[in-house]
Amino acid sequence: MNFIVSSAALSRQLSRIAGAIPSRSVLPIIENFLFEIDQNSLTVSTTNLETSMQTKLTIESRGEAIKVAIPARILQDILKALPEQPITFLIDEENFGVEISSENGKYKISGENGEDFPSIPQPMDTDAINIPQHAMLKAVGKTLFAASTDEDKAALNGIYFDLGEHGATFVATDAHRLVRYRRVDVTVDNPTSFIVPQKALNLLKGSLDPNANKDITIHYNENNAFFRSEDLLLVCRLIDQKYPDYENVIPVDNPNKLFISRQDLLGTLRRVNIFANRSTHQVRFTVKGSELTISAEDPDFANEAKESLKCTYEGQDIEIGFNASLLIDVVSNVDTEEVTIELSEPNRAGIIFPNLQEEGENILMLIMPILFISFVSV
Repeated sequence: MNFIVSSAALSRQLSRIAGAIPSRSVLPIIENFLFEIDQNSLTVSTTNLETSMQTKLTIESRGEAIKVAIPARILQDILKALPEQPITFLIDEENFGVEISSENGKYKISGENGEDFPSIPQPMDTDAINIPQHAMLKAVGKTLFAASTDEDKAALNGIYFDLGEHGATFVATDAHRLVRYRRVDVTVDNPTSFIVPQKALNLLKGSLDPNANKDITIHYNENNAFFRSEDLLLVCRLIDQKYPDYENVIPVDNPNKLFISRQDLLGTLRRVNIFANRSTHQVRFTVKGSELTISAEDPDFANEAKESLKCTYEGQDIEIGFNASLLIDVVSNVDTEEVTIELSEPNRAGIIFPNLQEEGENILMLIMPILFISFVSV
């Protein structure tokens, strides 16, 4: 069997799904790309047994349908080294050897029987929801950074999808900060919720085109989620845990409102954080009138810093402590010129909003305060 395909097109599609290939595995065959050739269609699959990806290309083929597993690293290396041109794959149906012919050369790779490759789950007996691709990417991009990497907190190692008739809500938290991204223009008839692992969503984020004016379809059942675009399928096993009641930690009565330039706030936080304690990264917010003072001290090295910023403030004077590194992450993921920070008490979470939001969406970011640590050396 042989087929012809563009070297650049194949390389591009393989790059989109290569992230699901493990670097080492007790099952060596999954360190390969699975090629399934049927008439003029090529389906390529990868898997790490937790997350699987598939993509499809149109090819010119001759011969019977066949499955062959081709070593990933050497195939990607040769494709990247070739200039864009049509290349021919000749597959030996007896020993699964692969010969690649380019304009000026021939390259041989030892393949394996594709029938030994683990089967990729397909969406059967599932419910589904359609989301614009750009909205899906924004939901992932705005929340993923806040998910926990602590393996002891399995439920927090992903994004919580809360799908209902009044909208789709995406939540991530590491117990120190929380992001809730909501699309009121995306609804489902049968409300449901599940947790998608952050590793799978990182792969999805890296494989979708943010400029594509298309929908992505999410199929789901009790065990798996299936993300399908026009030429891509990502399948992942869901996290089988109960997500915490995130709404319960969001303060609803926040009478103190601070409006400030995002860039000015980020610049001050980054400078003052240099002088903060290296383990706590504690900075102190002092708001009086129309001025915000951010300060930090590290008595172990006799370091201290203080900066003042002009702001618009509505409420009582307040002092509150935050972890500057976590706050920098949160503010960096706001993409408006100004941010709004709502506060209530020094021991209650601060809420951060972009000052402008797109129609149909609602973004809320929360950061827990830290208690002031004495700056007096013992």
